[in-house]
Amino acid sequence: MVAYEHLTDRRPNVSADDLLAGFRPSERFGEVSFDTYRPDPNQPSQQQAVDALKAFGASINSAGGSGGGGFFSRLFGGGSQAPATKNGIYLDGGFGVGKTHLLASLWHMAEGPKAFGTFVEYTNLVGAMSFRKTVDALSGYKLVCIDEFELDDPGDTVLISRLMRELSDAGVKIAATSNTLPGSLGEGRFAASDFKREIQVLADQFDVLRVDGEDFRHRGLPAAPAPVTEIEFDATVQERFGGLGAVSVDNFSDLIEHLSHVHPSRYRQFIEGLEGIAWRNVETITEQAVALRFVVLADRLYDKDLPIISSGVPFDEVFTAEMMEGGYQKKYFRAVSRLTALARQGLTGEDA
Repeated sequence: MVAYEHLTDRRPNVSADDLLAGFRPSERFGEVSFDTYRPDPNQPSQQQAVDALKAFGASINSAGGSGGGGFFSRLFGGGSQAPATKNGIYLDGGFGVGKTHLLASLWHMAEGPKAFGTFVEYTNLVGAMSFRKTVDALSGYKLVCIDEFELDDPGDTVLISRLMRELSDAGVKIAATSNTLPGSLGEGRFAASDFKREIQVLADQFDVLRVDGEDFRHRGLPAAPAPVTEIEFDATVQERFGGLGAVSVDNFSDLIEHLSHVHPSRYRQFIEGLEGIAWRNVETITEQAVALRFVVLADRLYDKDLPIISSGVPFDEVFTAEMMEGGYQKKYFRAVSRLTALARQGLTGEDA
């Protein structure tokens, strides 16, 4: 029998040390390396990114640790016009070109102490610990990796830009990736000039690397699988998850309300130990603040590769049309794509 639990019963208490310990690549990227990345021979920028990041990692591990005189000089063939090495490196590219794989490979290569998290996780860390305590905690690190740097929230952008600037001033190496809207995949470009405008003087401390290529997943925003009916729900959960360990079963509306009582920085611990997720009566979320909390949960579920079974509306209807077209559409597109993959895994066993 399935060992049923309820996420609504969980309110994890997490210390600052426990929060920081969670800043590492998710299970999906727990064992990746530069050797497991397969650059597209038709996209030379991918191999250039590998070479640049390897050199960046070597500079972190070197005795001096400052990177010295320029891996970009070697990368671009030397000469007086080659750009100097900066304290940070920024990967710019569309979805599915392997930026997270490359960033995680750098994290695995670099000697610690070090941190790896998404843009949202760092904003949540500051919210949980305060800005000054976060700076104090991370200033002793050699490397801080920020995945999926987002520019859709000016307040958060300025916050994390300031954090990155203070860490860089403390000698911490910074590596980050950018994100591109699904509707802009044809353009596939996050212009360096826009980057510099948005995060102001911080950009001067970064070398921006373009990583070109097509989405290796070729998934865009696929149609969500049809949810099970309420009559089928219990039997389907037992059939699909019967061989698993702990599985959470919750009414969706109760879970959404409960999320307001659990800080998003604790969502990793919130789902710890689970092997499957089941939600009754999924409804369209109509409040922006509620939707943004749910996006963070969706990211953590995807990190843990937790299959989902649900009844109610399909996941491509979990956010309103206005949300999917608004300023946070990037977050919502990503969440729908990931929830859809997990729902397909729950119903068919296909990898997410």
